[in-house]
Amino acid sequence: MRYINIAHPEQDVNFAEALVLGLGHKQGLFFPERLEPFAAIQDLLDMDFVQRSTAILEYLVEPAMPVDELQASVTAAFNFPLQLKQVSDHVYAMELFHGPSLAFKDFGARFMAECLARISVEKRVTILTATSGDTGAAVAQAFFGQPGIEVVVLYPQGMVTPLQEKMFCTLGGNIRTIAIEDDFDACQKLVKQSFDDLQLVESIGLNSANSINVARLLAQVCYYFEAVARLPRGTEPVFCVPSGNFGNVTAGLLAHALGLPVKRMIAATNRNDTVPRFLASGRWDPKPTVATLTNAMDISLPNNFPRVLDLGDRHGLPLQNLLQSVAISDDETLDAVRLLDSQGYLSDPHSALAWKALSDELSVDETGVFMCTAHPAKFRETLEEALNRPVPLPDELLAVADKEVLSAVMPADFDLLRNFLLNN
Repeated sequence: MRYINIAHPEQDVNFAEALVLGLGHKQGLFFPERLEPFAAIQDLLDMDFVQRSTAILEYLVEPAMPVDELQASVTAAFNFPLQLKQVSDHVYAMELFHGPSLAFKDFGARFMAECLARISVEKRVTILTATSGDTGAAVAQAFFGQPGIEVVVLYPQGMVTPLQEKMFCTLGGNIRTIAIEDDFDACQKLVKQSFDDLQLVESIGLNSANSINVARLLAQVCYYFEAVARLPRGTEPVFCVPSGNFGNVTAGLLAHALGLPVKRMIAATNRNDTVPRFLASGRWDPKPTVATLTNAMDISLPNNFPRVLDLGDRHGLPLQNLLQSVAISDDETLDAVRLLDSQGYLSDPHSALAWKALSDELSVDETGVFMCTAHPAKFRETLEEALNRPVPLPDELLAVADKEVLSAVMPADFDLLRNFLLNN
């Protein structure tokens, strides 16, 4: 498989090169040059998760990794459970938060870390990533203590929950964290500016573990196949995905391009509704980012949306019929949390938002799956206020709840960040 820079198609690399580079020339995103559906989808669905994921990823990464190395990477990365739970008639929750950082981003971050560890890198590597809540923890946990790799995580000060912050800002060692005095879009802009500075890139071996790195995206394709494999045979589901940076939606569309039966996808956003307005009007009109209860989705400039458009423009997916996007308010999100709880299902706000959008859009003859992207306890304060009862913490959060946050604080100033990266 070859990967092209979709902004500058003359840049053509293999998977290993895309993994190490992270971002292409002039901030272009790498994406597969061609996509062919698997011929025997049911045979693939009949495999177990690791076996199937290895087969999917072998097609997407070969010949950059030998299959035995790839299988070892998949086995080590995907060593935690997934759960598909029926919430009501024809509606299922796909729980993706049972990994070490309690968020769906464990799949991509751990796979990326395993691949980097197996691909020969002779010089210093610095992973620079921005997080709106859960990416930071997944990346920090995946790379913590890995020799030869330094990690720097940028996050918007005061815009992640206290427990989200504790999950990645208390590790120390090779994990350094910076609270940026601005929003997530500013953090993401700083990452992109860093990649434009070729001297900086070369000096520190710059890479990114944001979903701009295609390795993270490819790993996420695998759990869409797992969801369909666990549904009644022959089901063509409607997936609803809580959407901020649109990497998760891109992975689902990529799975469909590989032949996975998907009736359509719903990208559910909060008040940061750039994509719903774009799909309705055809005008790309980002507005200033606003803070909401679903902080991991407080993004007005979704970095992966060019890949979504590429799936339509170059790969031929019928996006007009396949993808819709709706915005859900904070009040609707809280109502969804309460209603799900009354039905016996405790959900974090992001997943409840997706359930609300799915409930609004699902026809009576359709089967829906909403993607549950984070453990409810990571949003304990919001849930306890909404439900008027305590929410217990799992062991992973109890272990960090009383630890000291080790973050530096910095304005959204590229020169200051550049100096930090070169001298720390």
